[in-house]
Amino acid sequence: MSAIQAARAAAALEREFGVEVTLVDGRYGELSVVVDDEEVVAAGPLGFLGVLPTLARIRSAVAKRLRSPASGDPHTP
Repeated sequence: MSAIQAARAAAALEREFGVEVTLVDGRYGELSVVVDDEEVVAAGPLGFLGVLPTLARIRSAVAKRLRSPASGDPHTP
C-alpha cells in the first residue's frame, strides 16, 4: 500500500467510523491495523511480496472490532 493509499484508507476510516487514525511508517510490505491496542489486520508474510489487505478487508476488520464489547463502546449490547 503506497503512502497515498494509506492516507486514503485512513481518511475513509475516520469518515466512516469517526475514529482517530495515526499512520506510522513501516518497512516495505508491512501493514498492520491496530484498534484499541489490538491488531485486527496484518499483511503477514505475503506483505513482502506486495500482497496487502484491501481497503474492504481493513474496513470490515475495524468495524468488527468496534462492534465488539471489548472496544469499550457503551452502545454495544
